[in-house]
Amino acid sequence: MKDAFDENPDRKAWMSLLAKAPEGRVAALLDAAMTRPPFTWLRAPEIGSTMVRGRAGATGAPFNLGEVTVTRCALSLDTGEVGHAYIQGRRKADAEAAALVDALMQGPDAAKVRAAVLDILAAEQTAAKSARAAKAAATRVEFFTMTRGED
Repeated sequence: MKDAFDENPDRKAWMSLLAKAPEGRVAALLDAAMTRPPFTWLRAPEIGSTMVRGRAGATGAPFNLGEVTVTRCALSLDTGEVGHAYIQGRRKADAEAAALVDALMQGPDAAKVRAAVLDILAAEQTAAKSARAAKAAATRVEFFTMTRGED
């Protein structure tokens, strides 16, 4: 849908952070920052599977790679904000925490939640990515060609 308007473009970024967080990390950060607000389940955490698609060389025609297990849920805070979560694996507690953070990011506590949860997750993911890149760089082999004098 090219004509769809995204009223909250940052939401895609924080949903990605929440989905990629290590097991239990979102819940630990959220519980350290505040007491969890009361909410109502719109869809209790449920486990299912979804098809993963890939592209050869990242540019080729898409193909079905296989299925992956996901946990999804949706909740509504008593103040009216709605939060959703899709987490890879069988992690109902992580899906609940991610949906709570999503809902809280749409309300008056957004700045507090961003500082206490999302900024920390982003820093941890950046550090992990840098460590992985440094480890890969240590095994890098550089090939070069010397001129042999033949024209």
